[in-house]
Amino acid sequence: MRRFPISCVLLILILLIPACKGRPSKPAPEPPPLAVSALPAIDGAAVLSHVKILASDAYEGRAPGTRGEDLSVAYIVDQLKLLGLKPGNTDGTYIQKVPLAGIAVQDSPVLTFRKGAHVQTLAWKDDYVAWTKRILETVTVENSEMVFVGYGVQAPEFNWDDYKGVDLKGKTMVVLVGDPPVPDPDNPSALDPKTFGGRALTYYGRWSYKYEMAAKMGAAAVLIVHETDPAAYPFSVVQSKVTEQFDLIPPDKNMGRAAVEGWITLDQAKALFASAGRDFDALKKAAAVRSFNPVPLGTTASVTLKNKLRTIDSTNVVGRLEGSDPARKVEYVIYTAHWDHFGIGPAVNGDKIYNGAVDNASGCAGILEIARAFTKVTPPPKRSILFMFVTAEEQGLLGSTYYALHPIYQLDRTAGVINIDVMNVHGRTKDLVIVGLGNSDLDDYMQAAAAEQGRTLKPDPTPEKGSFFRSDHFSFAKQGVPAINPGAGIDFIGRPADWGLKIQEDFTRNTYHKPSDEVRPDWDMSGAVEDLQLYLAVGYRVANAARLPNWKPGVEFKPLRDAQLAGRKYDWKSPE
Repeated sequence: MRRFPISCVLLILILLIPACKGRPSKPAPEPPPLAVSALPAIDGAAVLSHVKILASDAYEGRAPGTRGEDLSVAYIVDQLKLLGLKPGNTDGTYIQKVPLAGIAVQDSPVLTFRKGAHVQTLAWKDDYVAWTKRILETVTVENSEMVFVGYGVQAPEFNWDDYKGVDLKGKTMVVLVGDPPVPDPDNPSALDPKTFGGRALTYYGRWSYKYEMAAKMGAAAVLIVHETDPAAYPFSVVQSKVTEQFDLIPPDKNMGRAAVEGWITLDQAKALFASAGRDFDALKKAAAVRSFNPVPLGTTASVTLKNKLRTIDSTNVVGRLEGSDPARKVEYVIYTAHWDHFGIGPAVNGDKIYNGAVDNASGCAGILEIARAFTKVTPPPKRSILFMFVTAEEQGLLGSTYYALHPIYQLDRTAGVINIDVMNVHGRTKDLVIVGLGNSDLDDYMQAAAAEQGRTLKPDPTPEKGSFFRSDHFSFAKQGVPAINPGAGIDFIGRPADWGLKIQEDFTRNTYHKPSDEVRPDWDMSGAVEDLQLYLAVGYRVANAARLPNWKPGVEFKPLRDAQLAGRKYDWKSPE
């Protein structure tokens, strides 16, 4: 065996020591997160002050393309500047322009159903509400054959097809809202959890899906039968859509969509079916079975919509807090809330201003206060934080959709989205509701922070309302970005067990999308403060985490996120 001189061995060891020091075997562990209680305190009075301004009559209900938009955007931008936040757009402004087409139906057009000599006339607003998303001054549907297509679902994974080869080109679809209520074979009094999510509304049940299917089938018109329970709101909410409707401006100017999209009341639907010699309730029951076949009604529909058109550049407002870590500041945690509401509309009890105090001046106010807290936190977050106030949520998530399709910052560098749409203004709760609980890693952060407050997370108590599809987080989810939509808890401290659900139901019935959504003297902001403290902690921890969040295995958006993070392209599509 050959022996090396001791001097050579010592020399080799001396040379290796610096190299070993420069290559640690594993990265240094992340420091433990700051406790929720150690973060800057949320000021409930400041939140309420913002709400009072944004929801004041002076802001005229904050409709896109109005003086209310100008005032809202100016106020939010001024607040971001006062906080010292940087412009969120790479052009050096706080503004992302969102091109929209505004379409307002003129006069009060009559919708007519005709079967032989029998004519059924539906009055505008009272009996039906309709619009077109085609960017045209006039659209006409004349003597269009009407076909009942049940729930209008094509779901291969459930072996379900409500169309079964029917030709709907040029015809009018009559469709039920919601998912087919398939009974559980083991418990006929309950819904089958393996088909359409049981009680939980799937995307198949959303009105937007029904309109997408009408376009796919080449229908001239689509009319959804309104029923309060499956729709999750009364017909008065639909009636608020008789004012100007907005949409993004695609290259084909929406000519691929059905010419007329709308709703009819349940009473008018029953009258329609009766004139066709059909029983509405019997056909509705038949539509909940896989063997259902489309039913021609032997009736025609006619309507002409004359429109006032305009195009506007509406506004997403974006402020940025730059991250402290040079490597991670190019990644972003986003807080979103929509600033818009319905503006000035039909009078209810003499009031025409749809102030939108809870929905969603409260969410905007909450984000402004979270932004203030972030400017005070020590140490500052490693990733950057975007505070985004989006337009036209009430028109179909248009502002958030535009950002998700035209992101200022790459989506593969977007860590996650925390969306605030409606704050709790009734006091503290023992719980917090997460719409879509268990979908993503963001829920784990929420769980940990809530536990520090001595609170628990609960799933949506009314999954049949389909809330996961109804706010701006969904626009990001469709593009793969983990997004969470926390809502108010329902277990209120010092209140009866059912009190929380009762006030939610009362809000939906009497205040949601009505002029009565105003600031009230009995508001208790302590619950909002506690919720915002939690949202602050979650965003801060995600901003400091070692890795970007993802969707949980089996969630439909995870393949897109995996591809996104790997630099590959993968398109999520709504069910067809």
